[in-house]
Amino acid sequence: MEKITTLIAILTTILSTVLSPGVTLSKDDLWKKVDEGLYIGEFAFPGKSKTNASGITIVKVDPKGYSFKLLCASEHGKVKMTPKKWCQNHNLITATNAGMYQEDRIRNVGYMKNFSHINNPKLSAVYKAVLAFNPIEPTLPEIQIIDLKCQDFERLRFKYQTLVQNIRMISCQQQNVWSKQDKMWSMAVFGIDRSGNALFIFTESRYSGYDFANILLSIPISIHNAMYLEGGQQASLYFSANDVEFERIGFPGSLNENDNTPVARLVPNVIGIVKKSK
Repeated sequence: MEKITTLIAILTTILSTVLSPGVTLSKDDLWKKVDEGLYIGEFAFPGKSKTNASGITIVKVDPKGYSFKLLCASEHGKVKMTPKKWCQNHNLITATNAGMYQEDRIRNVGYMKNFSHINNPKLSAVYKAVLAFNPIEPTLPEIQIIDLKCQDFERLRFKYQTLVQNIRMISCQQQNVWSKQDKMWSMAVFGIDRSGNALFIFTESRYSGYDFANILLSIPISIHNAMYLEGGQQASLYFSANDVEFERIGFPGSLNENDNTPVARLVPNVIGIVKKSK
């Protein structure tokens, strides 16, 4: 606990030294505004990785201006692609892993549906978070992470067209619910902040899930809750909008010096966004 306390105490938030023409600083100087309702945050801190990892990258999305998409290989000819290729083929602004997948490399480990398409019909008893979007009622949040420990999922599940079940990382009470462990890896995480914005979160630097949840609770992003998506070499995040483009790719769980050149992997399921038409 002393290590993570020390880490948080010296954590600093930085901005990129060079801004592309499409980026302006938001008023609180913590986020770079790429477009209306679309921001990028880069948070650097001392990492435990021996690689030249980038720290934490967060894409913040206001649901009022963007629609969320779940794209599944099971619904698109069983063709797996990198998040970058998913974006290019389906005109997405950003995309990341929708979750871990089973041995068939197609089905999500937890329940997953997209409108009438069912990727995995089985609700896992182990995973306690479900990302929900495409609501059928206008009074509902456009996107939320349903916490199965404090919300009525059986009532809410029929009110959303898209559901993705994964591992709960930060609870609805802003508590770190990840068990302590020694293993460290890069990871993709999805969060919701206290204003209802969606957070596509990625760390190339390696951390345990427990330490990373504590970091997310400590940096100034007003996180409400969060779910784990994927880790290690399978995890990646791609973004392209208004002359701003980047790709974040995970490193494996080991600290092997030879693992410093990650390559984006083909993944079966991604979560992405498109801009709403006015």
